[in-house]
Amino acid sequence: MPDSPASASLGTHDVTNQPAPRGDLDLWAGDAALRAHARAAGADAALLGDFGAAIGTAEMRAAGRDANRHLPEFVPFDAAGRRLDEVRFHPAYHDLMRAGIGAGYAALPWEGAAGGHATHAAMVYLMSQVEPGVCCPMTMTYAAVPALRADPALLADWVPRLTARLYDPAARPLAAKGGATMGMAMTEKQGGSDVRANTTTAVPDGDHYRLTGHKWFCSAPMSDGFLTLAQATGGLTCFLVPRWLDEGRNAIHIQRLKDKLGNRANASAEIEYHGALGYRLGDEGAGVRTILEMVHHTRLDTAMAPAGLMRAALAEAHHWARHRSAFQKRLIDQPLMRAVLADLALDWEGALALGMHVARAFDGQGAEARAFARLGVALAKFLSNKLCPGVVYEAMEAMGGMGYVEDTPLPMLYREAPLNSIWEGSGNVMALDVLRAIAREPAALEVLIAEMKLAAGADTRFDRHLERIGWRIAEKRFSEADARQIAMELALGLQGSLLLRHSPGYVADAFCATRLEDGIGLAFGLLPDGLDEQAIVDRARPKLD
Repeated sequence: MPDSPASASLGTHDVTNQPAPRGDLDLWAGDAALRAHARAAGADAALLGDFGAAIGTAEMRAAGRDANRHLPEFVPFDAAGRRLDEVRFHPAYHDLMRAGIGAGYAALPWEGAAGGHATHAAMVYLMSQVEPGVCCPMTMTYAAVPALRADPALLADWVPRLTARLYDPAARPLAAKGGATMGMAMTEKQGGSDVRANTTTAVPDGDHYRLTGHKWFCSAPMSDGFLTLAQATGGLTCFLVPRWLDEGRNAIHIQRLKDKLGNRANASAEIEYHGALGYRLGDEGAGVRTILEMVHHTRLDTAMAPAGLMRAALAEAHHWARHRSAFQKRLIDQPLMRAVLADLALDWEGALALGMHVARAFDGQGAEARAFARLGVALAKFLSNKLCPGVVYEAMEAMGGMGYVEDTPLPMLYREAPLNSIWEGSGNVMALDVLRAIAREPAALEVLIAEMKLAAGADTRFDRHLERIGWRIAEKRFSEADARQIAMELALGLQGSLLLRHSPGYVADAFCATRLEDGIGLAFGLLPDGLDEQAIVDRARPKLD
């Protein structure tokens, strides 16, 4: 039977009711919330405008997908059987590294310009939307600089190359390179977060040491050097272990690459030191204190990255809902879908505001700013990473089956979502660190409360939340058993203050109604009546979409 005119005009492969590819995206110009909170934090808007436009192109996003599909390859030996201990990457990985390093991801905070850490934090947010795996080696390179201040000679040798804005992946000695990256090797099988249980040993050999031991996790094993912890005569000590020496390869053997859930573009490895040469960084026995200078800064990035992941997931869901119809209406016009997207947007913008404000504290001067930065980064890392997996999952569900397939970024984002909570201190570690910061540096809590009170009187629900925090302080209710609750209360209080001061009223209103009041369920989309959901959804929409 011949085709009817209607069926003949609509071929079996004509595609209808499917969004078109998103094309080039300007991740800065299309994100009103980022622009507002970056300005409030003192970040460099011009630089971020250039970076957001460059990193969001279809070409760069395709590079991110290629870097995830074509995994790093471990090459232990050459054809003749000589040890190589190398990891080889798809060219897309190098393109992304070149883009981030060249734009100043690792260098900006150390170049002396105002707002360097805040600008860096916004770059983490932007890069995490495109390919989060490459952030790991760039973040460690950025964070190594303050740790290297423990040794002037190492600082002079390494920092000019770590901050050179030149990506040089060649395997050769530091002196032969224009740019370098830094990794980290702390975790051991028997210790995990308890690094004092590490058994790797360091024995003096002239003006350096020889390290022997096994590291369960080495982040970015193709870095030019690694900050690592080992037991010396005087106790647990920090060392810089270069991958290459002037005379050839250092005695660092890669055992295997980790088969990880996510962060797949980035290689993580088990390694062994077989008498590897290491330079002591700081005094013997002061290893934890020395390495914490690096960890403090990597935590800023692990607090900022989840905001970027949430943004990427929400943007994809928003694009899908605007260009997909069901039951004779666009999905974005369906009341339930609008409620879900608005609810997701509150967690995303809260995480963004909190991360950028903490980054501003990293740019501050003096003991008070440093104390607040230590407490604030623990709060931001704890809360934002607890929210991230749920936000990404709900965005995936909003897209239906399409969100579950690798043709979209959602599976990659979902695999990535738990990582930043685990890396550099899991949720319990962060909650306990909040208690330690309060106990050791009372000024940090005083600054935090003062920050919250800047919004006092703006919303009665927020004021009641402040009263609850004040009661806890007055009663000295800061037990380890309540550490998560305390971290959550303080983080939400700071988020509320920031949104009341720097976001539109409809965002702050919805946040106070749903995050600071009792009786709101854990599922997304359970917003109370009377909120301006449409305005929240419109604010979250990529403006150039």
